[in-house]
Amino acid sequence: MSTRWYPIYQRGNPQLRVFLPNFWLKLLRPENEQPPNVVQFACSMEMTRHDVRNYLEKIYKIPVVNVRTRIGMGNTKRDLVLGYITKEEDTKYAYVTLPATTKFEFPDMFPNDAKQKIEDDKKSLDDAKKNYKKFLDKNKDRPGTPGWFSI
Repeated sequence: MSTRWYPIYQRGNPQLRVFLPNFWLKLLRPENEQPPNVVQFACSMEMTRHDVRNYLEKIYKIPVVNVRTRIGMGNTKRDLVLGYITKEEDTKYAYVTLPATTKFEFPDMFPNDAKQKIEDDKKSLDDAKKNYKKFLDKNKDRPGTPGWFSI
């Protein structure tokens, strides 16, 4: 399915045609506990369960046993000052069941970076504390400065 229309005839040499579907899938980390062979996606509202199945089987060569879809309602908010109501967009979710022998684990994108970042943050915090202590010690006895920054 595509909403992009191409003219049937164009003057001059034949133009290359590219089919660009309006379908998309976004892999989501499930909020609730799921079996190991169930994967959750957010998809475009126009996709049916058959479209999701064909998308995964034909493009990504993933064997699919079952597809369930649901539509998550967007949140509504009332503006306290002007009183108008706004609503966020609805989202369609697809729950894809893979074969029982298949186990899907959500990819760990940055396995070692978290530990390294914590160590770097601690080191930079310690350096900042040392530099601030040096600054206070250096400027503690300076004439003409108020004593508000002394320890």
